[in-house]
Amino acid sequence: SDDFIILITYLYHTFQHLLRKKNITLQCKKDGKHRKALPSFSHSQSITPYMKLFFTLLFLAISAFQSVCAQGSVLPKREFRGAWIQMINGQFQGMSRSEMQKNLTNQLNVMQRCGINAIIFQVRGEADAMYQSAYEPWTRFLSGRQGTPPSPYWDPLAWMVDECHKRGMELHAWINPFRAKTKGTRELSTRHPYVKNPERFFEYDGLYLFDPGLHENRVYICRIAADIVRRYDVDGLHIDDYFYPYPVSGVQIPDQATYRAHSNGIADIKDWRRYNVNQFIEMLHDSIRAVKPWVKFGVSPFGIYHNTRGGSNLPGSKTAGLQNYDDLYADVLYWINKGWVDYTVPQLYWEIGHRTADYEELIKWWSRFAGGRPLIIGQDVERTVRAADKQNPRRNQMTAKFALQRSLRGIQGSCLWYSAAVVRNEGNYATALEKVYHRTPALQPTFHHIDDKAPRKPRKVKAMWMPDGYYLFWTAPKAKKEMDVARNYAIYRFKKDEKIDLFNAEHLVAITPLTLYKLPYDDGKDKYTYVVTALDRLQNESKGVKEKLKL
Repeated sequence: SDDFIILITYLYHTFQHLLRKKNITLQCKKDGKHRKALPSFSHSQSITPYMKLFFTLLFLAISAFQSVCAQGSVLPKREFRGAWIQMINGQFQGMSRSEMQKNLTNQLNVMQRCGINAIIFQVRGEADAMYQSAYEPWTRFLSGRQGTPPSPYWDPLAWMVDECHKRGMELHAWINPFRAKTKGTRELSTRHPYVKNPERFFEYDGLYLFDPGLHENRVYICRIAADIVRRYDVDGLHIDDYFYPYPVSGVQIPDQATYRAHSNGIADIKDWRRYNVNQFIEMLHDSIRAVKPWVKFGVSPFGIYHNTRGGSNLPGSKTAGLQNYDDLYADVLYWINKGWVDYTVPQLYWEIGHRTADYEELIKWWSRFAGGRPLIIGQDVERTVRAADKQNPRRNQMTAKFALQRSLRGIQGSCLWYSAAVVRNEGNYATALEKVYHRTPALQPTFHHIDDKAPRKPRKVKAMWMPDGYYLFWTAPKAKKEMDVARNYAIYRFKKDEKIDLFNAEHLVAITPLTLYKLPYDDGKDKYTYVVTALDRLQNESKGVKEKLKL
């Protein structure tokens, strides 16, 4: 986090000052424009005692930082704070428009109070649509019958995009790529793709699935995703953990005929299945980029990549559960290393100390091997609050999980399974988010591999009285390209004698899409400095504009 970088920088400069007193110069070797981490020393005096001191101080600093993070007293300025809202569980089925909007409004309001800054909203669960689609039928999880539009008509995805953006939240459209029918679905619409082309699917344990081995299926699913990205102002396109089906003992995947016809010279059918999914992931990434290059592509895979075992050259965790690589044919690390995904959300739904899938083992494994792109941890709210902390059985595991999440390399936030559990305040989870772990707002992590150019700063920042109170107003900066347009603004507040420090999240009071902010006026005797910055679609941040006020 920014706070940790500041801490280490301070420690480094303090150490330099000590060495100068001893007539020892510490420099960093240069390699072109980049600095290497290894220091060189320009004095013959032994540096060993000083290095021991430095690393001792470094260790103590890291330990102290982790302890503070565990209590939530140092908060990151940038962090993905997401929550899933699913349709496949039927929570909206049969609701009227007003009932569903009321339900979702309540969920979003609670999420906003809890500091959530991204909603992952399920819009396609079985080749259906929770939105107006020219390709697939309306979902039964809305009206109760597949293919029946909502009455009175409305578009839940369009509505959710607007509602999330009004609250300064991102909206990521979540689709299930290959599943075409769940076990509970008894009737398919005449517009359903299976009804039109049943030869392109296979049945497995009561499910219908698009056969991933058919090129036309991969193209079709990418067309669906591109259509969503093109027509809706979504911030991300998100897929979950369903690729090839979860294995059922004694049931074989019926894709041997497809393999014989389209093997591409791949001798092992398991390698061929992974090849099919790899092809799909690359194609989906490229499809999204071609339509709107700022839309992020995220994947939330099952939490175990591969169980470690003798004779395997794959990086594996010390676990004994179902595996992405071996069982679902999802080579997640390959996708990350190839740059095909923008963020990864492994579903680490187990407890710390779980016998076959220990949360601590897995979060450290993902941190070690999957940090090539922003890594977000999928958290199960209910299982977290029902599990006792290993060090203090009188409390749940929320504190310990946050401590791990915020101290390990590459991890840039979490996503909560699921929104409704937070709304119910299971185990006081929502209260703890609001009061401790998310008590200050957070910007999104940077996605510099997509875009790293900051927008211009806001213009004409000025405080004005209005009939209903004292406001800070500003004008949006000019932009030549869509990627540079200011979409949101960050508002910082500093007391009279406080240093202007935009890295400190404690001073970040609001993130808003508006060009105004209502000030907390009291009696006009206390002096403050407010700073406003502009944020583009990827939340690259402009320079700040200051305005001194008496409140």
